[in-house]
Amino acid sequence: MPSFQNGPVEIAYLDEGAGDPILLVHGFASNKEVNWVHPGWIATLTGAGYRAIALDNRGHGASAKLYAPAEYHTNLMAGDVHALIRHLGLGRAHVMGYSMGARISAFLALEHPDAVQSLVLGGLGMHLIDGVGLPSSIADALEAPSLADVTDPQGRTFRAFADQTRSDRRALAACIRGTRQTLTREQAASIRAPVLVAVGSKDTVAGSAEDLAATIPGARVLTIPNRDHMLAVGDKVFKAGALEFFEEHR
Repeated sequence: MPSFQNGPVEIAYLDEGAGDPILLVHGFASNKEVNWVHPGWIATLTGAGYRAIALDNRGHGASAKLYAPAEYHTNLMAGDVHALIRHLGLGRAHVMGYSMGARISAFLALEHPDAVQSLVLGGLGMHLIDGVGLPSSIADALEAPSLADVTDPQGRTFRAFADQTRSDRRALAACIRGTRQTLTREQAASIRAPVLVAVGSKDTVAGSAEDLAATIPGARVLTIPNRDHMLAVGDKVFKAGALEFFEEHR
């Protein structure tokens, strides 16, 4: 599996297919395989004639594990994505993030506008602006001695998921404590890339897709019917809508 160094931090990634590049940024406690390979995104994108590139965010998958929350500031994580774009000599790419990955992708579009050809924000609506992401109580659940010690329902869900993916729970706890930045309305309004906001109709985590899209000039909404935050990721409506959007902005 290829990797590169962004300063002292090693970042693992996959790179498949040929054509216009689409860079994929996964969500919290996930990794490139769980978020993009297993739900069929890599096959869908490469089959449609795109080059699909997906990284493991710092603290996740095969990338470096860091244990200080400050190492997970969203600007630093967006910097990893930008460094991958530079490492591969892409110049610019379509970018799609899901949940925490959408937050990272929005920060990337704000800080490095020339690197982002178009932007899909999946599983994240108005909480990009008015919410800091998942509650910090999830960090406590990740650090508990065992799943049986976790009583908070959302904490149990993420602890079980982290155990299932054999993640480094201490690194994830640091990540959730460090990745709590938002954009102001003014910053969101200054994003110049074409934007698609894709959120499940039953998603209680993301915040309003419509409110976020109204804040970003020209942004559009894709509602993924009858899907919650977890199940929207691999939905066929999401795939079809994203492909149509990418085609429009090739």
